[in-house]
This record gives sequence, C-alpha cells and structure tokens, in this order.
Amino acid sequence: MTTPYQHQSQAPVPPQGPQGPPQGPPQTAPQMPPQAPHQAAPHQAAPHHPAPQAYQQPVPSGPPSQPYAGMGPYTSPIPVRRTHLGNALASEWTKIKSVRSTIWTLGIMAALVLGIGLLVSATTNDADYRTLPTTLPGFFGTLLGQLCIVTLGVLVITSEYGTGMIRTTLTASPQRSRVLTAKALVFFALSFTTTTVSLALVAYASMGMHSGPEVTEPTSDQILGATVGAGLYVSLLGLLSLAVGAILRHSAGAITTMLGVVLLPAILPAFLMMSDSLRDLGRKMLEYSSPQSLASLFRIDEGLNSGWPQLSALAVVTAAAMIAAYALLEKRDV
Repeated sequence: MTTPYQHQSQAPVPPQGPQGPPQGPPQTAPQMPPQAPHQAAPHQAAPHHPAPQAYQQPVPSGPPSQPYAGMGPYTSPIPVRRTHLGNALASEWTKIKSVRSTIWTLGIMAALVLGIGLLVSATTNDADYRTLPTTLPGFFGTLLGQLCIVTLGVLVITSEYGTGMIRTTLTASPQRSRVLTAKALVFFALSFTTTTVSLALVAYASMGMHSGPEVTEPTSDQILGATVGAGLYVSLLGLLSLAVGAILRHSAGAITTMLGVVLLPAILPAFLMMSDSLRDLGRKMLEYSSPQSLASLFRIDEGLNSGWPQLSALAVVTAAAMIAAYALLEKRDV
C-alpha cells in the first residue's frame, strides 16, 4: 500500500487556445519535497516593481525674466546704446530721400522756379529793370513752386498715417515728440536748401544777363530778401503744412486746408473791400497774403515794406500749429 507521500503528483496541462501556436508534448510539473500534512506551503510574495514616474523637465535657476538663466546670462554681440535725436534724424532722412514723392515734388518746384525765372529773364531787356531789381524773375516761379512745398510738407507726415507706417515708427522710437521734431528739422532743412539754391541761381543768372548801364544794380537787402527771405517764407509754409498734416492725419484734408490758407487771403480781400466796415480787414488780409508777402520780400514796389513782418507773422502761426501738433500727437492713439 502506497502513501500520499510516496506518490508523485502530476500537474494537469492547461488546454491550448485555438489561436495559440502548436505546443510540444505536455510537461510534468517539478516535484515538490514531501511535507507534513499539518504544514502549509510557504507564501511567496510577488516581486515589487516601482511605478514609472512621469518625466519632469528641470526648472532652470535664476529669475524668470531671463529665458536662458539655466545656461548663464546672455550677452548680445550688438552694442546697446541709448538712442538720441541724431538717430531719429538719420531715420527720417532715410525715409524722406527714399520715397518718390520727395523727388517729384522738389524736382517740380525747382523746375518751376528755375524754368519760369530764366524764361522771364530771357524775354526781358535791360530797360525793364530801371526801377525793378534784377532779382524779380524768381518771384513768378516761387508763386507756383510754393504749392509743391506745401504738398510735400503734408505728405511727409500723412503718408505714414495712410500706410500704417506710423505705428512702426513710433514703436521704434516711443518718444513721439522726438519723431515729430526730427521730421520737422529734416523737412525744413531740405526745403529751405532746395528753394534758396534755386532762387539764388535765378537771381545771379538774371543779374548776369542784365547788367547794362540802364539797369539798377540790386542792393544786398534786395538780394537777401529774394533768396534767403523767400526761401524762409516758403519753407515755413511747408512746415505749417506738416503741422496741419499731423493735426488732421489725412492727406486730402490737410492739402485742401493749406490751399485755402495760401489762396483765400489773396482772393477774399477783393470782396471784403466792397464793404466800408470790412475794408480795413480786407487790406490787412491782403498785406499778409502769400503773394503780397513774397512781393514784399522781392521788393517789387517801393511802397511795400521789407517783407520781414509777414515772415515773422508766419513764423508765429507755424510755431502755434507745431505746439498743437505736439500736444495732439502725445494725446491721441495712432
């Protein structure tokens, strides 16, 4: 008779599923050492595997405002300098010389002053300058050339508002007063130089063409008024146009306004002087109109003043308009 301790048990083989690969012959379970009936098989604990943890990116040390604090401080190879008015002047000079409107308007103005002036000087003779200065031919071209400077003064500022470039300009130079100052200085210097040089060429060409004994030689005051004085007057008109453009921020509206400022004082006095109560106002308006002011600077008539009072009045009006443009530029959004 055999006992359970002498019998070798054979573990049953689990059935194979239909999808599994074919298995070999059934294998017998390993033999266990005999144990007493009252002893239970020792419990074996399953091996413990730590749960995988999510990968966390190491946080770089340093203040959060430095994106490369973990790699050390970043030093730009480009030298960092404080901006000043000279940088704004360089920027505005680059812009004003790069656009085609500057070349066209200044070119047309110079062509009008030189072309009409030389044409008048060539079609006159020495007897025509017995009482008139030989610098007179530049006056006729300036009457038309000033409209070109007025148009350019408006476009210097309103073209940036029309294209949206003013946002880029004020982002690069947040100090708005500096931007307007740079525009005014660059435009005034360019318009004054171009106008004065054109008038000087006409004046000296006319003096060379008419220098006979019947001709009255112009004085230094007459030459100064016909060149520098007229150049200042036209340039101040252009600067006033720039201020009006900064205030209105619209090309057509600003140009129309400036045409009214230039032309209406020369037209309205003809109607105002019909009334006895408005006659004095009409005379004063005519005296300070643009054609009359230029005629005074060119000394066309001995009864006219030197033209410097009109030039001073225009400078005061231009300064007031520039102050208003500064205030509105700082206050309004772009």
